[in-house]
Amino acid sequence: MNAPCCCQTNPKAPRFVQRSARFAGWLVPSAILVLMPKCPLCVVAYVALATGVGISVSVAAYLRMGLVILCFGAILCLSAHLIGRVLQSRVAVPPT
Repeated sequence: MNAPCCCQTNPKAPRFVQRSARFAGWLVPSAILVLMPKCPLCVVAYVALATGVGISVSVAAYLRMGLVILCFGAILCLSAHLIGRVLQSRVAVPPT
């Protein structure tokens, strides 16, 4: 009997799942940046509403700045990956 081994199955996800995951990778950091409040007092209020935990204004300022840096870093990494894929697909294959 020739049963397929687990390593012989196709590990690739369906195309729809791959495209959805790629889109979510761009959407989540962008949405966080758009919805991020500008003042630390609003961050304090959002954290208190979401978790029930109160934080100080200085902690909220650091939290906000950390989230902004994290989101910009994620978008930068996604952009670099996309540019690398585009450049790799444009590389001409030498004629044989």
